[in-house]
Amino acid sequence: MDSQLREIWATAPGTPFLPTVGKGTQFTVGFSLLLFGVALFGGFALNRSFINIPLLGVPASLALAVGTVYMFCAVGVYV
Repeated sequence: MDSQLREIWATAPGTPFLPTVGKGTQFTVGFSLLLFGVALFGGFALNRSFINIPLLGVPASLALAVGTVYMFCAVGVYV
């Protein structure tokens, strides 16, 4: 192994991983993103034009996608 990799491996237990969005706030962030995405999608659906694709359509799809992932992380997937 590379010596630099060994140093990183040795110092890893002293620096725990801290996520950007904590477990306690994943539901709030996910639900907010879903609501924001649905609102943008509603605005896009009412006025579908070429200019509204980058202004409303793309942010709506990104907010819905990331919000869904956060809700999966917060609530879990039960089949």
